[in-house]
Amino acid sequence: MLAAPALAEAATRGFATANVNMRSGPSTAYPAVVVIPVGAPLTVHGCLSDTPWCDVSFVNGRGWVAGRYIQTTFRQNRVYVEPRYYRDLGVPIITFEAGRYWDRYYRDRDFYRERDRWRRPPPSGGYWNAPPPSAGWD
Repeated sequence: MLAAPALAEAATRGFATANVNMRSGPSTAYPAVVVIPVGAPLTVHGCLSDTPWCDVSFVNGRGWVAGRYIQTTFRQNRVYVEPRYYRDLGVPIITFEAGRYWDRYYRDRDFYRERDRWRRPPPSGGYWNAPPPSAGWD
């Protein structure tokens, strides 16, 4: 599910705290879209409630960045975009559905052809295709 149209107006300005991959989903297992350079401005459209990943815009692209790589100003202090600040910053809580999100933003990307594999969350353990063989295999 994407953020509701009424929430589209609610966006928070921020900047990248490091050279960071903007991903096509809320995990490092999703393909990278672009590298956002340190200090670059970006717009936060919303974040997941259960993990600090945020849907952001950078230049003409859209994707996901972990909140620990995004800062904004709150009460004249720089803060990371994390759950304890969502309400005060006006950051909407959103959800992620790979199929709909990819249909909207990534139809022209090479990795779009593999979108069916991303309809489920990426596998745990960081394995891309399959886990490595068990110890002692011959």
